[in-house]
Amino acid sequence: MKPWREVAVPHQDVLEGTFQQSEFAADITAVSTGKASREYQDAVAFFDRTFITEGMALLLTQVAQRLAGKGGEPVVQLQTAFGGGKTHTMLAVYHLATRKCTLSELAGVSALVDKAGLMAVPQARVAVLDGTAYAPGQPWQRGGQTIKTIWGELAWQLGGTEAFTLVAQADATGTSPGKDVLRALLEKYAPCVVLIDELVAYVRQFPESQAISGGSYDSNLSFVQALTEAVKLVPRAIVLASLPESDLEAGSQRGVAALRALEKTFGRVQALWKPVATEEAFEIVRRRLFEPVRDEKTRETVCRAFADLYIAEGVKLPAETQERRYCDRLLQAYPIHPEVFDRLYEDWTTIDGFQRTRGVLKLMAKVIYRLWKDDNKDLLIMPGSLPLHDGNSRNELTYYLPAGWDAVIERDIDGERAETTALESREPRFGQVGAARRIARTIFLGSAPSSVVSKAAVRGIDRAHIILGCLQPGQTSSVFADALNRLADRLHYLNASGDKSQDATRFWFDTRANLRREMEDRKRRFDDKTEVRGRIAEAVKKAVGGVSFFDGVHIFTPHADVPDDTALRLVILPPEAWYTKDETRPASEAVLDTIAKNGAKPRYRGNRLIFLAADHGALARVSDVARIVLAWASIVDDVKEGRLNIDLLQKNQAEKELKSAEDVLPRAVRECYKWLLCPMQDTPTDQKPGVEAFVLNATGSAAGAEIERVCTDNELVIATWSPVHLRAKLKELYWKGGQNTANAAAFFEDTLRYLYMPRLKSREVLAKAIQTGADSRDFFGTAYGQTDGKFEGFAFGSGSVVFDDTLLLIEPEAALAYEEANRPKPQPSDSGSGQTPTSPAAKPEYPIPGDLPVGGVSVPAGKPNAPTPAKVKSFFGAADVPAATAKMRLVQLADEIVSVLASDPNAQIRLTVEISADFPDGATDTVKRAISENARSLNLKTADWE
Repeated sequence: MKPWREVAVPHQDVLEGTFQQSEFAADITAVSTGKASREYQDAVAFFDRTFITEGMALLLTQVAQRLAGKGGEPVVQLQTAFGGGKTHTMLAVYHLATRKCTLSELAGVSALVDKAGLMAVPQARVAVLDGTAYAPGQPWQRGGQTIKTIWGELAWQLGGTEAFTLVAQADATGTSPGKDVLRALLEKYAPCVVLIDELVAYVRQFPESQAISGGSYDSNLSFVQALTEAVKLVPRAIVLASLPESDLEAGSQRGVAALRALEKTFGRVQALWKPVATEEAFEIVRRRLFEPVRDEKTRETVCRAFADLYIAEGVKLPAETQERRYCDRLLQAYPIHPEVFDRLYEDWTTIDGFQRTRGVLKLMAKVIYRLWKDDNKDLLIMPGSLPLHDGNSRNELTYYLPAGWDAVIERDIDGERAETTALESREPRFGQVGAARRIARTIFLGSAPSSVVSKAAVRGIDRAHIILGCLQPGQTSSVFADALNRLADRLHYLNASGDKSQDATRFWFDTRANLRREMEDRKRRFDDKTEVRGRIAEAVKKAVGGVSFFDGVHIFTPHADVPDDTALRLVILPPEAWYTKDETRPASEAVLDTIAKNGAKPRYRGNRLIFLAADHGALARVSDVARIVLAWASIVDDVKEGRLNIDLLQKNQAEKELKSAEDVLPRAVRECYKWLLCPMQDTPTDQKPGVEAFVLNATGSAAGAEIERVCTDNELVIATWSPVHLRAKLKELYWKGGQNTANAAAFFEDTLRYLYMPRLKSREVLAKAIQTGADSRDFFGTAYGQTDGKFEGFAFGSGSVVFDDTLLLIEPEAALAYEEANRPKPQPSDSGSGQTPTSPAAKPEYPIPGDLPVGGVSVPAGKPNAPTPAKVKSFFGAADVPAATAKMRLVQLADEIVSVLASDPNAQIRLTVEISADFPDGATDTVKRAISENARSLNLKTADWE
């Protein structure tokens, strides 16, 4: 595919920039006096560059029929918006009537004549009454004749001195000639055409209730009425008059009154005029600005590629691009994209003063000249192609806009110092296709008129039309969509309605700086050490504050304020203690400092701390987002408190921007605080501990769940421990050098202190490991103290264990040896009795029911005729409980005695615990006070000291 410049070549005057703005303004007086440029003066050249629109074709047909005496309307009123082609159409009628060539030489005219059913169109006399060419109070000369009125001018142009004599008296007195005089004039010089242009501009000059040389206001209105009545009576005469559509074009109140009066005069005759349609404007502009396209195949290839691209993009583009006829529009408008015409004709022509045809031609001529000079290689001239950095092109648009738009364009849209240019320099993927500037130009073209037209119901241009104004074959819409989102967050004069990421959002530029500029100014006011850090801390707290895995979370807390206890704690380091793979020192020093110190005192339980640090590369973004949140929050607060006056749209924008920034901050914090740091020490002999780093996944699960996963997967914190690992650690560190026991409570205390010990989540983790290990003879034996080589409450593989401060864990071989040494020895057997005596240990502690004494005599169980023994009804039990194993023994008594007795629902159970303690040297006041207070709180029946 070739760029437009290789297929459609501009006319020489456009190409060289030698055109004059005035050349685009059709001047019917200049043509009638032979002073116009060739493309307007010469009939053949005029029709070569003129596209005959539907409205012009209808009018030329009416004129041809009228001049041939075959019908047609006698009076036609041309009334369209400023620049709607009225004068150009009248020139077409002028050349048709005054041609000095055959009809076949006038492009497009022969077909119209054939369609009208005529063999030919007679040449005719033409009178041109241009309201801007005459002064009502100042006579003018025609040959040797002085003329004072427009009816005198009409007669002179139709028949010279001879014709002027018919209206000479009326011209001298300034009174309107009657209908009969005008009828005689038209009949004598028929076929004839009367072209009246800018009549309002002439009539509004007459002073009220005063006659001057040109007559009076009323006499001129009477002339117009008489002329329209007369021409209806002459079959081969026609009058064409152009009137402005708007009051603004009419000028003063006097002009508006004249317009209303003339509209009533001409209003009795149906106007045969249809304004230029957008599709017709394609051809008008192309014929005037470009040479005929000779490479039709390339044009079709390019347009087809655009159409295929639009279908592929689907809903990302406007619905009309999915229709087959959009390809036809591309072909008709080539090399200019239809979206350029749509924006100019639908938006810019709503501005008073912007001419539908002349304004577009003037603009596009300057645009094409600059693009040609800049060697533009776009496939089509698109909204995103407009060279707004060029002063001539920019001025052609800003001329119709209020003051202040130059600053908007230079700052936000196009130019060396524009934000869009800076963004493209930083982002190569945007710079390769000029995405930022193309987006901004498209938004400007589609939204600037809404700043002028107060009746605009909806401001701005939607996302789909913005992408349409930029996207070309070989490109993807996602690049432009990303650029749009970036610009919406950066530009000072760009506004958006609603959520910027939604398709229904509309974007527009305005000369008033948006609230973003106010926000940018406020961003710089906040202090890093206090306000910004506090806002980041709040976001971190929301992200990880609810982590149930830790007993405490400390955010930016000095090490003196982190408790030194048994709780497992997560410490989030402050921003200055950041971490990267290449530079670990700031965070590592903070970690080692915290585990070593608790304020001025040393920290004893440093193995209870896990740390979270910020990534240095993401800190700047987090800080910036926090500032944005603070800035928007201050704006919203100022609006609520009445300290800042803005409109409702901006108020809603501020609230939405605040919510958007508050939504972004947690994500930024997650991406920044991603380094989980754990102090480590491999062996007790290591001179200095180290710090190991683990990366958190910033996406997916919540921050708390991710931290828990990393801690568990990497065994930074052990939530479930096997007795195998407990035995291994005991064997490594405790059961050696002749020592075969270890205190369980001391072991747990060591896990809190030393980095080479496992970091257990809680004391319960160790308790469960001990309980599991106690059920087996493979791991350790247990006891509750050791006195003179004897273990109190010794057990080996017997199950129930109470984890208290006296619990000992005994090396398995030592436990087995102790058990063998203390196993009861069997008694020697009595060979004479023939019976094996029962050992004292084997003797039952309680009588077997069948052997209970009856009447003082023991009756062996199972003897015939033995009386049924009476049921026992009471049980009394007492036991001495060693103080060292009191907790275990009381639990055993409760499980094995009290719970069995309670299994009978009819049993009535009473428990009495007696405690007796002797102090040979006397009890201390501390013990006495503590026991007395505890006795009262536990409601002991008696608690006496002697």
